[in-house]
Amino acid sequence: MVQMYSYEPKNGHGLPHDPFGAIVGPRPIGWISTQSKAGIANLAPYSFFNAFNYVPPIIGFSSVGYKDTVRNIEETGEFVWNLVTQDLAEVMNQSSAAYPPETSEFDAVNLEKASSKLVTPPRVAKAKVAFECKCTEIIQLKGVSGEKVETWLVLGEVVNIHIDQSLLKDGIYDTAKAGHILRAGGRGDYFTIGQEQLFELLRPR
Repeated sequence: MVQMYSYEPKNGHGLPHDPFGAIVGPRPIGWISTQSKAGIANLAPYSFFNAFNYVPPIIGFSSVGYKDTVRNIEETGEFVWNLVTQDLAEVMNQSSAAYPPETSEFDAVNLEKASSKLVTPPRVAKAKVAFECKCTEIIQLKGVSGEKVETWLVLGEVVNIHIDQSLLKDGIYDTAKAGHILRAGGRGDYFTIGQEQLFELLRPR
């Protein structure tokens, strides 16, 4: 019989490190660029990120704490998601530092910006994929008790997509070639995606 380790999160996990983030993973990284009303470009990674709808395409990320990114989106209604690949892992990590609102992470970590087409916030020029987004909802999360927590879920419709053409093989996006990295919990655990992880599983009809 399998021996299960069980605990109620409200009472603590009793382990060296909270396993929740490692179990719900690996997860795509929400590397979000925004621009303040004062014109300062902001860039920050979020490990709670995913896609939620096909038509229209809707993505979202969750910010633990009301940070510059959330404030900028609330004020302007726009943001850009930038794909993090293995070549950008270190600079992505550097952009997570706690810079003051008047400092642009693009400048702080020496990242080139690229203009977006339909929104004001810039893209990461070296990102192989970018989604320009218009915010649809910002929701402050709450627990089962109804009490609000200091976490904000930001949802946005993707209004324009940029893809490095070298990643389109016969018109099909090549995930393995792109070199995506994924957050895997722990203090600093990540995974890569490669062709060796690929397998096909078709839905039953």
